[in-house]
Parts: sequence; C-alpha cells; structure tokens
Amino acid sequence: MLTCDTYLMPEGLNEALRLWAEAAPGSRLLAGGTDTLPWARQGRAGDATGDVHVDTVIDLTRVAGLDVVEELPNGRLRIGAGVVLQRFLEDPLLRAHLPHMKPCAVWFADDQIRRQATLAGNIVNASPAADGTPPMLVANAEVELSRWSGGARSLRHVALGDFVLGPGRTALEPGDMVTAIVCDSLAGYGGAFEKVGQRRSLVISTVCVSCCAKPDPDGTRFADLRMALGGIGPVPVRATEVEAALNGGPLTLDAIEAAARMPLDRVASRTRRDYRREVVEGFVRRVVLGALADQGLVLEGDPGDA
Repeated sequence: MLTCDTYLMPEGLNEALRLWAEAAPGSRLLAGGTDTLPWARQGRAGDATGDVHVDTVIDLTRVAGLDVVEELPNGRLRIGAGVVLQRFLEDPLLRAHLPHMKPCAVWFADDQIRRQATLAGNIVNASPAADGTPPMLVANAEVELSRWSGGARSLRHVALGDFVLGPGRTALEPGDMVTAIVCDSLAGYGGAFEKVGQRRSLVISTVCVSCCAKPDPDGTRFADLRMALGGIGPVPVRATEVEAALNGGPLTLDAIEAAARMPLDRVASRTRRDYRREVVEGFVRRVVLGALADQGLVLEGDPGDA
C-alpha cells in the first residue's frame, strides 16, 4: 500500500513547480499513475513488503497545458508531459508526424492503461525495455525539464540519450519536473515497431525495435533511415551501425540482410543473450521492411510480398 501525508492537485504549472520545489525528499509526482502502485508493491521503492509512505504526492492531472501537442517552427514537435499513449493512435497530428509511434502504442499494455499512461512517464521510469524510449530516440528527442527557482520558472533541455543513464536512473536533479518531450517531426517517413515478450502486449518487452525510413524520390535508395533498440542492455540505444550501412545505399534485400546482423554484438543483457541476438536480427529486418511498406514500397522478393 502507498500512503502519504499530503495529496496536492495544483491547476497551474508554476504552482506545481513551486510545490515540487518545496516538497520533502522522497515525495512523488503523479501523472498517469500507472507505475506508481507497482513501484510500491514490487519493492522498487525500497520496501519489499509493498507498504510505502511518502510525505507528499503532487497529482499533475489538473495542470493546464500538459496535454498539449505543438508543431514548432523548426520542424520539431513539443509533446506535453501529460500526453497519454492512446493519443498516438487517435490524434491525426501525432499520427502524421510520428508514424512509428502508432505501432508502438498498439502493443503498449491495454486500452485502459494507454488512456492513463504518459509517454513522459514511460521515459522517466528509465526501464531498459521501455517501449516509448526507442521511438523517441529515433526522433532525436530531448527532455524538457522545468524547475521553480528564484520565484520563476527555469527551463533546460537534455538529449534523451543523455537523460536515461541506466535502469531506473535519469539525469533528473532535485526540483526538476519533466514538462514535455521535444522531438523531430518525421512526417513523410514510414514507421514500424516490433516487440516480443511472454506475450506481445500487457508485458515488458524482451526486445523492442523502432524504425523510420524514407526512400529517395525514385525509390531505389535509402534517403534517411533511423533505428533504435530496447531491451538489449542497460539503456535503449540508436542502431548507428545499421543507419550508417543503409543510408544512401540501395533498397535491396541483400543490403538489409547484411545490416540486420550488425547490431548483434550490442546485446549485453544478463539473460537470454543468444535468444535476444536472434530476435534482434529478425526484428531489424522486419522493421526496415515494415517502414518501407508503410510508405507503400514492397521490395521484390520480400517474404511479406504476397
């Protein structure tokens, strides 16, 4: 059971930041809340009994503006920290600009959890197998961090690859609050996402891979391909070797097959390494072909071309 002395529901961001700055150590922010009780019950809060008491819980669900998605003038998107995973299935703006997030959201938990769980919360949990982190790495995401200091709001941005430091560890400092995720628009790309676990949904990923790809105008070469992997080590990572091998190169099955074998040495998980390597090779191939198919391009000889 999780208990607290004080439960607060601010309605403005400045109020929330001020309350967070004044909160006692160990207090908790609550956004979607889908990981808060598991955090307490599963011993991650430091008490194996599942009975956890904190001084203050600050519930952000009433804070205006945290659920806003904005197109920025530099070809980027600002996704408020209150945006839930279900929005990536339903919001036309998000579906157009982040095509690889729709298949990610499809396999994220179930309908009820998707309507509560936020993308920002999934990233802040810093799970090696977080579904939302690889797609945001693909989109060159930054984490927007706000704090209350000197009677005003201060702001900084941290690249997602520098924000997640290890299992359950992030670059958050005392008083920091994630207020948005800022990322590239990938409108015009095809997107794909694959994951595997004990089941395909309602499960922590054993491996997940996200990809966006855009062919050149004549459809013969990769104009831009981006990929990231999760569940293979302490933090999700960009598959830079795959990107370097394919970008600018021919759209052929042979090139994709060769690239699919490149990230196998990255598998550094403590368990089931051989299995994960096999999955990674198959998933790299599938997400590249899937992202191209999302653009209406099916390569000759592709086993999915039926």
